[in-house]
Amino acid sequence: MKCFSSEALLKMRALVFALALSSIPVGAGAASALPDFADLVEHNAPAIVNIATVQTMRGREGRGSDIEELLRRLSPDDQLPPDLEERSSRPRGGVGSGFLISDDGYIITNHHVVNGADKITVTLNDRRVYEASVIGTDELSDVALIKIDARGLPAVAFGDSEQVRVGEWVLAIGSPFGLEFSAAAGIVSAKGRAVPGNQTNYVSFIQTDVAINQGNSGGPLFNLDGEVIGINSQILSSSGGSNGVSFAIPSNVALNVVEQLRETGMVSRGLLGVLIKDVDYALAEAFQMPRPRGAFVDEVQPDSPAERGGVHNDDIIIAFNGSDIESSSQLPFYVGQVRPGSTARLSIIRNGEQIELPVIVGSLPGSGIASANPQQEAPRANTLGLSVEELSQEAREVAGIAGVRISEIDEGPAALAGLLDGDVIVELNRVPVPDMQAFGSVLESLPETGFIPVRIWREGRGTTLVLELK
Repeated sequence: MKCFSSEALLKMRALVFALALSSIPVGAGAASALPDFADLVEHNAPAIVNIATVQTMRGREGRGSDIEELLRRLSPDDQLPPDLEERSSRPRGGVGSGFLISDDGYIITNHHVVNGADKITVTLNDRRVYEASVIGTDELSDVALIKIDARGLPAVAFGDSEQVRVGEWVLAIGSPFGLEFSAAAGIVSAKGRAVPGNQTNYVSFIQTDVAINQGNSGGPLFNLDGEVIGINSQILSSSGGSNGVSFAIPSNVALNVVEQLRETGMVSRGLLGVLIKDVDYALAEAFQMPRPRGAFVDEVQPDSPAERGGVHNDDIIIAFNGSDIESSSQLPFYVGQVRPGSTARLSIIRNGEQIELPVIVGSLPGSGIASANPQQEAPRANTLGLSVEELSQEAREVAGIAGVRISEIDEGPAALAGLLDGDVIVELNRVPVPDMQAFGSVLESLPETGFIPVRIWREGRGTTLVLELK
């Protein structure tokens, strides 16, 4: 073993330390290691807009704010004062973000920012103010297209969201809490996210750690080239503030929706007609798969495109049009991007073997919700102490139920029995009520007193409650 003197050891340590220091960037070098967003913000800020909405609410509607992100819920104690609860109508305001996509005033924002608004006011970066009209909105993708009457406006450039990589830098510009034209940076945390609680999954979200807050909804998400690769839409939060888990609609999805909204005012989506679930370890073993992946077909719906194309119960769909399906939540997204009537190619595991099936994709019913300012049927009051409205075709198709949705609960038998706003009544007094007409007929035949069973659908499951009529 070779020995060194104390003096030699000290010299060696000094040399190692000097070499380590030389590898660390300092001053201007350290700053250059991080992206500088100043030019990006300066170039794109003129195309970002602030959106303010006003909506007249009636009765007990709309306890939340227009621009609360879709995954938020008010706490049970967040109640309006009693005197406000009883007012027949009152204005409610909200704020959000958006961005110009053409020099003649077309603007992209979120559906939930402008949904139901009686008035939409757009403020440009140079403080000019315009009133906007709705071209079309699409609830399933949470994309809305609005327009102001102006010319010669700046517009953003779009990038390819399919090329986004996990870990790359991104920048959001919007109006958090009404603070106009605020920028926030972060990285892409994940791609292809299905947001918890979202039962439709027609969007495969980009997840980021950018500080997105109330008011950022509808604003753009930029890559380092200054291209829009997403539209900020939702957050996961237990407190109402940013927890560093936010979701953006990929630009490719948004552009597909916007193109259809501009052409027809509505959006068409593909439909297979299957009920699916994830493939776990046990299913993979039972069906002779090397590893768990794909969408397990629990049920093929009768006379659906899937049935006509030869899909069977217990099939496992592992790819759709060449796109791998790792989890069941990915399949609705890929199917929804296909125009109805076109032929899609399914890769399926059946009896341990992989087969290819061509399927002519159908059309998701009720895509007309994308039309601008749809007419809503007036809620119906009754002696049960509730008002109901028709259930959307999307809800019927996705949840596989037929009924009427509770739009308002007043004091009375329904409230005492525990029914809530948003519950779907599928049976009244043991009689199916698939629509408003059937509900009205059963309602008129109810006795004046006694106990009445009501079958409802709530949060993905059915249950029966009992109303007492006095």
